[in-house]
Amino acid sequence: MSPTSGPRPLPSQEITTKTHTAEILANARRDTERYGLDEIFIVDVDSHHAELNSWRDIIGYVEDPVLRDTARQMMVHRPQAGQLALSNYKAGLAFQDAGARIPHQSALAEPVPVDGNNRDIELVRRAMDVMSIDVQVVFPQPMLEIGLHPEPGIAVQLMKAYNQWFVEQILPGDPRIKTMLGLPFEDPAACVETIRAYGDHPDVIGFLVTSQRHAGVHRNEYTRIYAELEERGLPLGFHAGPSWQDSMTTTMNRFLSVHAMSFVTCNMTHLTNWIVNGLPERFPGLRTIWIESGLAWIPFMMQRLDHEYLMRQSEAPLLRKLPSDYMRDMYFTSQPMEITDLKLLEATFHAMDARNTLLYSSDWPHWDFDVPGRVMSIPFLDDTAKRNILGGNARTVFGL
Repeated sequence: MSPTSGPRPLPSQEITTKTHTAEILANARRDTERYGLDEIFIVDVDSHHAELNSWRDIIGYVEDPVLRDTARQMMVHRPQAGQLALSNYKAGLAFQDAGARIPHQSALAEPVPVDGNNRDIELVRRAMDVMSIDVQVVFPQPMLEIGLHPEPGIAVQLMKAYNQWFVEQILPGDPRIKTMLGLPFEDPAACVETIRAYGDHPDVIGFLVTSQRHAGVHRNEYTRIYAELEERGLPLGFHAGPSWQDSMTTTMNRFLSVHAMSFVTCNMTHLTNWIVNGLPERFPGLRTIWIESGLAWIPFMMQRLDHEYLMRQSEAPLLRKLPSDYMRDMYFTSQPMEITDLKLLEATFHAMDARNTLLYSSDWPHWDFDVPGRVMSIPFLDDTAKRNILGGNARTVFGL
């Protein structure tokens, strides 16, 4: 069945910050009926919630009493910064809303009944129910740029506070909600402490490096982190994000350009350092996941790194096979799936062995989200490959 056949989409409507999730995702429900998604195990490996809406509560978990009080004073005396205290979120550059045409992700202000649960839990449930998702991995939004914070000590405190808040306030709300907790990567000892504190939690199914940061992930001080994860059998994710501050993105005059490039180049950099410095050989049991960078870059990196390696093997003495072979041992999330050219997409799927390495992700509620029907509509995939991508591969990598 072609992607354009079948029931017609619902007529367009105005979407505001108060529009109900079920209305925004009405066409996703149409896909559920069309493809029988209720009968398929679906894991959404990348979705988000609006943690700044709960920022006052999160600040209450900051360990350092002076820093915690400083943040609270900011909230009292600088009310315009009440939901931003201590963070490095740049509210003045909220271009993800596409000129206010796609505003739902900026506030998620739809009415939620007061029933004792955190409102984030109800909003996550609504998205899962409409998209027929069985397990949803939930990440923060602005916190994904914490690696660019000008004060590393504050970044560590904020990440630790957020993790404790999320584990205590969000995860108990629904057994379908899972997460990969962000590591306070500025402090390797704090990373190991975080893994030991939460690594046995049944709903913490891995840990995360926020990829927008200027740190060489291959450096020796981080190896104890990777050893701890490998020993526990927990995967490590690298979640991309935007930056308009790197030496190259500062030349760009449109957010379109920044979004197209910065979400990809940060993970390209970390993946290159990871492979060339032999981390897959040093930690062969550590599963790695590259999140929210799309797919089009993968065959490019395979060919580029293979080409360079074959001419300069002495600079990567730990490698025992081609860089592209190590990449096929990794996992990649699907969003945003560049689907403008099906022949190129099919070649990409072939190069990366997508039927065994690709993990479905929605990136909900961001403006460029992909519903599960996106995978089901790909004409060159057989039923087994679709089921693998939608949930089977995630079952394997996370041990669900």
